Amino acid sequence: MTNIAWEKPAALDKPKGKPRSGSWKFALGGALMLAAVVYLVVSGTMVGARFFITVDEVVHNPAYLGQTVRITGAVIGSTIQYDPVTGDLEFTIAHIDSEPTDLATELHRVANNPVSTRLHIVMTNQTKPDLLVHEAQAILTGQLREDGNFHANYVLLKCPSRFQENTPGNMIRTTND
Repeated sequence: MTNIAWEKPAALDKPKGKPRSGSWKFALGGALMLAAVVYLVVSGTMVGARFFITVDEVVHNPAYLGQTVRITGAVIGSTIQYDPVTGDLEFTIAHIDSEPTDLATELHRVANNPVSTRLHIVMTNQTKPDLLVHEAQAILTGQLREDGNFHANYVLLKCPSRFQENTPGNMIRTTND
């Protein structure tokens, strides 16, 4: 019988000395990814820390001119104009405090106060929202332009009927007079 033995060629032997390790590459890559995630979380938190700015801030600060911002205000119902053919929607909002203690009362007060700071809103190619009524809270995203109008591309309306039972004209009496 023939005896066959397998021997590894010398060219395939690993070089002797210090073994090479690629783990430092993985550690560096992991550290870079961790730094990127931390940066994104911190920068996202700083930008989104404030949900919206007020009408007073946009109107009185020229730094906001041409900048995309999110603002809030009370809808003045008598100013709503809508053209269903073109989809052009225009209305005016009044300044509300950034953190009112009673939102329903604040919406009523500023929407009916002729001296409150107001801002004309222009939207194009829109369908008129059903909730766009007098004293609704509008949160809009867009830009204040040179013409003095706020050109919005997104509107969020808070349902005024949600606050209806608390408005000054609809207060429920709990004591007998």
